[in-house]
Amino acid sequence: METKNISRITTAFINDKSPVMDLIHDDLVASGVDVVFRSDNVVDGINQLSALKSLPNICIIDLDFSDKGIMKHLRELRSQYPKLKLIAHTDMDEEKIIRELAELGFSKYLLIGNDMKKAIDGVVNGK
Repeated sequence: METKNISRITTAFINDKSPVMDLIHDDLVASGVDVVFRSDNVVDGINQLSALKSLPNICIIDLDFSDKGIMKHLRELRSQYPKLKLIAHTDMDEEKIIRELAELGFSKYLLIGNDMKKAIDGVVNGK
């Protein structure tokens, strides 16, 4: 399945310095996606979101979801930006984490190696 033109989409990246996310970021930028910011953690991401005049279409989050404090920060992010579409990106395939992220309203849970462009297109276009 081919994705539609995703160049009109704005994204924000919250990730913990992952070389995989660097490659995904570079690939998305090369395809025309507008990355409005990158941050290393959720707290910094919230601060950067608050400085924007308009929210990005999607926020891609690649963090260590086994960190006990991460869910607290994600709940804070969700409470401040309830309409922001969130994509979790991780190598952790644990049902408990997937369930918690779904309860927080994440639009997509993407394992490393899956196609980020298709995930973005699906979230933006309601697939």
